[in-house]
Amino acid sequence: MTTMQIQFCDDPKKIKIAELQTLFNLCAFWAQGRTQEGLEIAIANSNPVISVWESDRLIGFSRATTDCVYRATIWDVVVHPEYRGIGLGSTLVETMLAHPRLSSVERVYLMTTYQQNFYQQI
Repeated sequence: MTTMQIQFCDDPKKIKIAELQTLFNLCAFWAQGRTQEGLEIAIANSNPVISVWESDRLIGFSRATTDCVYRATIWDVVVHPEYRGIGLGSTLVETMLAHPRLSSVERVYLMTTYQQNFYQQI
């Protein structure tokens, strides 16, 4: 039995935009049609940006925007379908909330369409 080597990374430079676009197209109906240029701009204007990797394979992603004091919004939480159900989504959101730019923010919002019950548990 092999164990997965899952790593979380807060360096947006590690992300290859084409891989992120593929991940979105695979598992996020609300992100269909996002362009590489648009994703580059979104990432450049977000901090933190957290990616999840198994070896060199991008398997999860999320980003946030914040004023670091009063409000923050978490966007684009995605986990590759092959890796769902093992807690990566929860850990990804918890990693975002623990990031120094979000950890002391008064109120954090998470943008989601259909997964409200999942995120309320966190």
